[in-house]
Amino acid sequence: MSVAFAQETDYATLRVTPLTGGIGAEVTGVDLRGLSDELIADLKQAWLDYKVLFFREQDLSKAQHVAYGRALGELEIHPFTENDGEFPEIIVLHSKPDNFFAAQTWHSDVTFRECPPLGSILYGRIIPEWGGDTCFANMELAYDLLSDNLKAEIDGLNAVHSMAKTFARNMTEAQKEKAFAKYPDQVHPIVRTHPETGKRSLYANINFTMRLENRSEEESASLLRKLYEQAKLPEVQCRFHWGPGSIAQWDNRCTQHYAVPDYVGAERRVERVTLIGDRPR
Repeated sequence: MSVAFAQETDYATLRVTPLTGGIGAEVTGVDLRGLSDELIADLKQAWLDYKVLFFREQDLSKAQHVAYGRALGELEIHPFTENDGEFPEIIVLHSKPDNFFAAQTWHSDVTFRECPPLGSILYGRIIPEWGGDTCFANMELAYDLLSDNLKAEIDGLNAVHSMAKTFARNMTEAQKEKAFAKYPDQVHPIVRTHPETGKRSLYANINFTMRLENRSEEESASLLRKLYEQAKLPEVQCRFHWGPGSIAQWDNRCTQHYAVPDYVGAERRVERVTLIGDRPR
């Protein structure tokens, strides 16, 4: 199946240039410190059109970062990550030479929750001279590229999502009991329908998907592995090279992302606000 290539699109208040034919666009001519209703409407439409938006040289304070997120929707506070002391809506992802960190798996965020995030806005505060790119995958295109037989096989299937492989991994038994009481495992469809566009996408990721509903992990492994591999297809991806003041804004309902861990020995600090989403259907 051939890839449907994106087209450069004009909006009333901004201009976007596709980053690849499959996903992502860079937005120019916009200062996110000055928000109008017309600009927000255009940004929301461009976000739906391209799934990931990128901005450069945005000089945002933490308060302005939060304000931009709130202009797009209601913000959540992540239950398990390091959050900013003044603005708890901001997740701090700070990798240092003596404490390296990178989310180096293909994943959608926090799918172990009943209502996973709608999307996130990640702002670059401290960026290495080289490395530290983030890759994104269009999971609608990943679904489209499946064979008809595999589409038929997964139609109507659900999967169990859990924090067991990630956030719960280093918890004590007492901490796990408390965490799972508040955030029990959830069942979500393998193929999710986007609530705004109606498009279908693969909704399984290696970080949080445990097994197919009513099947063991062993029985589920082969099929899930095929689905995870779809995010690795170059034709569904784009790759963003950061600079200070850069922003990546992704729709978590139909994309996955991967932080490239090629900046060991350097410092990298990015900060994220995350929008509350709905239950996958």
